[in-house]
Amino acid sequence: MAAQPLESPVRRTGGTEVRLREPVPEDGPALWRIARDSRALDVNSPYSYALWCRDFAATSVVAEDDDGPCGFVTGYVRPDAPGTFFVWQVAVDHAHRGRGLARLMLDRLGARLGGRGHRFLEATVTPGNTASTAMFTSFARDHGCKLSRTPLFGVEHLPEDHEPEVLFRIGPLPVPRRASR
Repeated sequence: MAAQPLESPVRRTGGTEVRLREPVPEDGPALWRIARDSRALDVNSPYSYALWCRDFAATSVVAEDDDGPCGFVTGYVRPDAPGTFFVWQVAVDHAHRGRGLARLMLDRLGARLGGRGHRFLEATVTPGNTASTAMFTSFARDHGCKLSRTPLFGVEHLPEDHEPEVLFRIGPLPVPRRASR
């Protein structure tokens, strides 16, 4: 299967050209590797990344350079709250970190899903994950959105040694402006 058409022109992040697009199942192994090598994410099975790229491509984004995928954001629309999309994982390959790529992908996903009528973004963040806290906080601020934080899963819900998960809820997201005719 060929890669999905690019949804953005080439962007430079730290001197490297990066394209953003929806994932395809063939991206699964690379996304699994990026998640595994992050040493920060809870890594899902390799199968789940391929399945995610098939079933949730419309609510996810992949960044790629000439060598292939170098970052991703996976998410889904909450079945019981269709106006809300949940960001499952955000990961950037080590060689591309510190260049704003995670935020670029999140902005793209927010604009795409906001344009489809989703007004809220949710994600969970552990208290020790300062990078994700900063990214979601700046996303809310820069998009003029309210950010609320509430406990979602405590230690009683998770395996030992796993930090609690705090729910970040951002919104309402701005409605993207349509181009003038």
